[in-house]
Amino acid sequence: MAADSAAAAHGPTAGEYIVHHLTFWQNKKPANVVDFTVFNWDSLFWAILLGVVTCLLLWKAARKATPGVPGRFQAAVEILVEMVDSQAKGIVHNAQSRKFVAPLALTVFVWIFMMNAMDLLPVDLIPAIWTWYYGVSGHDPSHAYMRVVPTADLSITMGLSLSVLLVCLYYNVKIKGLGGWVHELFTAPFGSHPLLWPFNFLMQIIEFVAKTVSHGMRLFGNMYAGELIFLLIALMGGAWSLSATGIGLAIGHIIAGSAWAIFHILIITLQAFVFMMLTLVYVGQAHDAH
Repeated sequence: MAADSAAAAHGPTAGEYIVHHLTFWQNKKPANVVDFTVFNWDSLFWAILLGVVTCLLLWKAARKATPGVPGRFQAAVEILVEMVDSQAKGIVHNAQSRKFVAPLALTVFVWIFMMNAMDLLPVDLIPAIWTWYYGVSGHDPSHAYMRVVPTADLSITMGLSLSVLLVCLYYNVKIKGLGGWVHELFTAPFGSHPLLWPFNFLMQIIEFVAKTVSHGMRLFGNMYAGELIFLLIALMGGAWSLSATGIGLAIGHIIAGSAWAIFHILIITLQAFVFMMLTLVYVGQAHDAH
């Protein structure tokens, strides 16, 4: 009992701290590794909230757009729109398709940037608020889990990549026709000889699966690693004390945290841009005939 009391007084260990911050707020514990009945409520909440904020920001920019001298917000959005539109024109050559694909790419970029940017918040800020609410509402605060970076959740990033896959399948059928697409599945890339049909179909399926998995895993891996580094830096600040070593750790925590946050701005922007560009590339490939 004395040992338990001492452990509680000193707080969680470094491992327990990291595990707690990497645990999702779920509707139930998963029965196995792949359990489609388990929902990560925190990832869903922040993803949906930031998606609504993204749509409101873009709607506000479109609503307040003027032909005269633009304000700073309008100018920033116009630069972003022109950048995405130029990329879409260079990849998707069908003008009719670009009316949907270009706004889709813009929304994807801004939405993913917003979700990635949640990593710049102090790692204990929102979880601490959530833990406090859990405690005052009569629940066990030690089980108050709250992860605030949706793109550090594989289910979110894979959901985004699966959505891109569905868009690509739609354009494959729309542009080539159902018969033309099926013909392509069995005749590309090795040729139209009947003996090559099984190999062509297998390669096409492997290509779709590989592109979808890598699309989601790339974003997840980078954001998960960034989140983990922020947690490791936070441990430095948590270990401070009124000693030379403790003060050094506190100063190192501030310097390392600031440096990584500044560098991480590049990462969150780059990852949003890469995901958007791959979306355009995959949709553009759906327009190409083999």
